[in-house]
Amino acid sequence: MRPHDGMYIGGEWRPAAGSDTIAVVDPADEKVIGHVPAGTAEDIDAAVRAARTAFPGWAATPPTERAARIAALRDVLVARKDEIAETVTAELGAPLPFSQAVHAAVPVLVAGSYAELAASHPFEEKVGNSTVYAEPVGVVGAITPWNYPLHQIVAKVAPALAAGCTVVLKPAEDTPLTAQLFAEAIHEAGLPAGVFNLVTGLGPVAGQALAEHAGVDLVSFTGSTAVGRQIGATAGAAVKRVALELGGKSANVILPSADLAKAVNVGVANVMGNSGQTCSAWTRMLVHTSQYDEAVELAAAAAAKYGDRIGPLVNAKQQARVRGYIEKGVEQGARIVAGGPEAPRPQGYFVQPTVFADVTPDMAVAQEEIFGPVVSLIRYEDEDDAVRIANGTVYGLAGAVWAGDEAEAVAFARRMDTGQVDINGGRFNPLAPFGGYKQSGVGRELGAHGLSEYLQTKSLQF
Repeated sequence: MRPHDGMYIGGEWRPAAGSDTIAVVDPADEKVIGHVPAGTAEDIDAAVRAARTAFPGWAATPPTERAARIAALRDVLVARKDEIAETVTAELGAPLPFSQAVHAAVPVLVAGSYAELAASHPFEEKVGNSTVYAEPVGVVGAITPWNYPLHQIVAKVAPALAAGCTVVLKPAEDTPLTAQLFAEAIHEAGLPAGVFNLVTGLGPVAGQALAEHAGVDLVSFTGSTAVGRQIGATAGAAVKRVALELGGKSANVILPSADLAKAVNVGVANVMGNSGQTCSAWTRMLVHTSQYDEAVELAAAAAAKYGDRIGPLVNAKQQARVRGYIEKGVEQGARIVAGGPEAPRPQGYFVQPTVFADVTPDMAVAQEEIFGPVVSLIRYEDEDDAVRIANGTVYGLAGAVWAGDEAEAVAFARRMDTGQVDINGGRFNPLAPFGGYKQSGVGRELGAHGLSEYLQTKSLQF
């Protein structure tokens, strides 16, 4: 798509307040593919004012009509799926088949789910002698990351619209073209002016201005735990609601009764998807000591098959970060059985699919979020030891359990301090709540639980 040189505010593309721009780089060849405006506090203020103006009318719109508009948005996303996939591939670097199957397709499922929820959710109920109303929170400031640029937008904007909120979006500066394409889809779907607004810009400038703005009632942020803490502190000072989906270091626990080859191969594939740039990736593979050596061989062979099949990381900083973690793993005593820190290509921000063996739970590669195609295999002695290791990080976003008996897997999963667990390779469910325990965040996204984040409760007594 051709980048817009303005902001989408109040139902139209307007010139930015300042003249600074952000270069958008294709991470596969390091070439600039366009520029977008670097938004300022003035742009954010204009967008928030537009959202505040539009809020009363949108909040009063019957849920069935809001549902119809979200359904129209979903239909536009379907019609433009090829352009979406090509845009994500250009600015994120994901291979086109992955962009088509995940980056373009999953947001359609999520948007469709909220079209249905907007029409069916009980926004009013009787409780004894009271009538309880679920009302929209107000203006939402949505700050989204680069790793799933459209999915993360839809996962925030669709439930906010379904609830009757209006939105100001500040997307990640690495993937702003997808956000501009989404704004075009909003316009084409016929959303009223001001219901959705887009300001591109840098996090410390536009993002901070959005989080601090007095006209914003809720901040929904997905990104690092460090930035999430800052946003939480800013919102707390203003007694403003937040929804934070932050980092992860998810455990993939393979119990002795499991199909070891399947569990290892699916586990490696889970980490390699999106070049490892997934907050919920199962980056720690926990294997019983009796099966550990076999699992290491299987994981090394699985990773070796990926080679050039995964795309680059999003930028040079991310590439350097991941390569630094691989070097640190070696320094701390982990053994590389596939991949390594060396860049596989002279151009582009690529990192080799890497598997570590002999990882202990206290190593950096077992404790800190790497956000790259790196799997760490950790041995455990018994189930209690596996639970201790699985729960032994500051994170608790996702995870997996494999066992020959489903009940055995469920019993183990119930002991894990994490927000979502896949049992024996359970499939993605757009209606299931997604979010973390501990430092992985506050609140939930997707489904009815995600809708509730954008609602507040009022009761009338009779």
